[in-house]
Amino acid sequence: MNSMTEADRLRLLACQAAVPQTTSRAERDAHLAALSAKVRDRCSGEPVDLVVPPELVSIDHSRAAFDRLNDLAEPLDGPSFEHRRQVARVCHVHIAYSFPRRASDGYRISSTTVRPSGDLEGSYDKIHLAQYGASMEKEYNEGGDELFLFEVKGFKAAPIICCDIRIPELCRALTVDHGVDLILHPSAYYRDEFFYSWHAFAISRAIENQVYFLSLNRAGENFGGSIFCSPWMDETCEPVRFSDQDEQFLSLAVERRQISDARKRYSFLVDRRDHYGLPLNRAGNRERQAGG
Repeated sequence: MNSMTEADRLRLLACQAAVPQTTSRAERDAHLAALSAKVRDRCSGEPVDLVVPPELVSIDHSRAAFDRLNDLAEPLDGPSFEHRRQVARVCHVHIAYSFPRRASDGYRISSTTVRPSGDLEGSYDKIHLAQYGASMEKEYNEGGDELFLFEVKGFKAAPIICCDIRIPELCRALTVDHGVDLILHPSAYYRDEFFYSWHAFAISRAIENQVYFLSLNRAGENFGGSIFCSPWMDETCEPVRFSDQDEQFLSLAVERRQISDARKRYSFLVDRRDHYGLPLNRAGNRERQAGG
């Protein structure tokens, strides 16, 4: 008999949203209003605990938009926050959204979480900036140096952003040191030469840490392909894959039992050592050389 209750399940609304050209405040604000209306409509028809859109969802990821960061970047309590807090209050949901943040020392690519009350929960600044392929983030932004996590219904969630996925130590620290159950990975993956390695990283980060992993891209001809990974996946349990291009808002579930079952059945995390700065077996090397 299935004894799972709603308290053991976290309901996600994952928004592979399209982002139009936004090189002015008016274009940005019109897009924010349109996206908020779509989220409100979806939340009104089904139970949702946490809403997640992709990276930098308030502006298009382009040099033209980045050249206008002086106009388009926002403080924590800027237009993006005002739109999200209204949706959070009306729909009684948490919203974890990414936007270009204006900081005292420059610009940051940030992920900020709003509570159902409309209050700010906290924020994370992207640590590892992409400067290859179609990306030019280091020319415009500064990297972060702090982690952030928040709780929804007793589940611990933490954001990383796009290129952060390629550094495995970050997800390992969130899982092992901070007990995270769900890693949110808002992204803006353009279909350049790096696009096709992305899913392998997402699947690896989920399985090696035995956590849920939502890797969420924006929609569009050169984007799409978001993926939602479980704590364990094999031929009987595959990741949820989004449309290759189209805008798509999917309802997903994070289940506590799936995490505990994976860690009980495949208990390799308990075999971890505190560190792997182990000595090299130089004596063995010398023995092999002498014997050769």
